[in-house]
Amino acid sequence: MHMTSKALWSLALSGALAACSYSPSVDRQLGYEVDEGGFGQVTRNNAGIMSGEINATQVLASRFAAEVPSTITFPFNSDELTPEARTVLAQQASWISQFPELRFSVYGHADAVGSNSYNQTLGKRRAQAVVNFFAAQGVSRSRLEALVSYGESRPAVPSPGPEEANRRTVTTVSGFHGKRRGTLLDSRYAAIIYREYVAGATRPHPVNTNITTQVDPGAK
Repeated sequence: MHMTSKALWSLALSGALAACSYSPSVDRQLGYEVDEGGFGQVTRNNAGIMSGEINATQVLASRFAAEVPSTITFPFNSDELTPEARTVLAQQASWISQFPELRFSVYGHADAVGSNSYNQTLGKRRAQAVVNFFAAQGVSRSRLEALVSYGESRPAVPSPGPEEANRRTVTTVSGFHGKRRGTLLDSRYAAIIYREYVAGATRPHPVNTNITTQVDPGAK
């Protein structure tokens, strides 16, 4: 069934009116309609760091805690690293090695069994065991600026008795490494952004393969 000329004209007119009804808002930037909340997040984040609204150390500390386990636990009355603890610390050391611009702190803790002074010393020994492990993995001790023990004063689980969750160390990002310690988007934080930008934009090249034909054109 063919449409009449009048029907075709009506259809064309309605399409034209629909097209004309769209006009970009003069108070919004071009392309705003494709931004559903995350399109410009990277730019906003970096702008916040440059202005001081966002602290670069806090951003990287949150990222460290999100990407690798930051806590290991210890046997009772011991600073010995268990196989499970070594596995976690290896992950931490790998992350730390990727960011030579950063400094890290290791905090030691103990449960409530024993005197406060003894647990203070035990927490320090546990933190030192972690630092020694990192050094063995090639992390410079100069990047581990604070070796702190809280003893039994900051339990993860309030308990007067033996509690594995309280016999722990926690590794955190504490700042930037080096003499310059600015708060804006300086060369050290910019280097991290640029390095990861380049790595993220690199497409792995497929492995070359030798292709042979089924028929040898030189064969007789």
